Amino acid sequence: MSYTTFHDLWHGDSRALIQVPSGSVQLVVTSPPYPMVEMWDKLFAGMDPAVGRSLAHGKGYEAFDRMHQILLPVWKEVARVLAPGGVACINIGDATRRVGNEFRLYPNHARISTDLDEVGLAPLPSILWQKTTNKPTKFMGSGMLPGGAYATLEHEHILLARKGGLRSFSVRERARRRESAYFWEERNLWFQDLWTGLVGARQEVGHGGARRSRSAAYPLEIPYRLIAMYSLQGDTVLDPFVGTGTTSVAAACLGRNSLGIDLEDGLRDVSFARMKQAPRSAEALLRSRLQRHKRFLATSRAGKTARHRSRVYGFPVVTQQETDLRIPVLRSLERISPERLRATYE
Repeated sequence: MSYTTFHDLWHGDSRALIQVPSGSVQLVVTSPPYPMVEMWDKLFAGMDPAVGRSLAHGKGYEAFDRMHQILLPVWKEVARVLAPGGVACINIGDATRRVGNEFRLYPNHARISTDLDEVGLAPLPSILWQKTTNKPTKFMGSGMLPGGAYATLEHEHILLARKGGLRSFSVRERARRRESAYFWEERNLWFQDLWTGLVGARQEVGHGGARRSRSAAYPLEIPYRLIAMYSLQGDTVLDPFVGTGTTSVAAACLGRNSLGIDLEDGLRDVSFARMKQAPRSAEALLRSRLQRHKRFLATSRAGKTARHRSRVYGFPVVTQQETDLRIPVLRSLERISPERLRATYE
């Protein structure tokens, strides 16, 4: 028996987000432009020329504040479009920078966490993503002389916030919830507050009319985990800064609907090209998850003593909650309109 999901990618429409119906999405997974990271200066200054003037006059914190004022309306819309019990997941990095005569930290994660709370999204325990780095040194500044060196930022924050209380599930949703379960050992890994071993993605996008040369996209594994952790198969996932489409690819791999929005029209072709690769990504991720579970069964005490059995795959699982777990099998993805794709699953 097959079923379908739909994936809309809206690029270049400044009013797209306010057209999304209230309470219509169950999960938001996104990574916005990072205030005070230089590659985003032109974007923010293009939306508010005062940002550029603040930077030119050495007023770093004023520029930081203005950049976050640009992001704030998006967080208000996120709160509006989330269904009760829905979760917002925001990947953001802090910035260190010298503006004028002052070098300082610009704590983007703290500012966005406060803004999410103010628009009505209750903060949940967050996750630190420790980015793999090949840097030979772990500091900036005065070398071996004390007083003028600074630790290098090697992590980013994944902020989590929920609209209202716990999500309630209808009878039909309860069945989908059981099929959307994850493995016991995945739960133990994914719900740690420190994620390691996930390599950042630097994708060249200096073609197709894109205004920037690289996307600064996060690795596919990050939205894949978050979507599996906080949504059901058949839910709708929104990314209001979809860029090259990483969140939409992850949603398609997991049998969720998705809506991706981005102001930059030049990324449209890049994101649709990435979506064409979703069936291949889904197959690789499915195979990897099943192989990791089989290794877990063979090598861990909990796996060797597992007493329950998967009704779908036939192998042992640790808990009764995993017995109906079914990882979607994405068979095809076709573009059915200029902005919409249809994914078909077995």
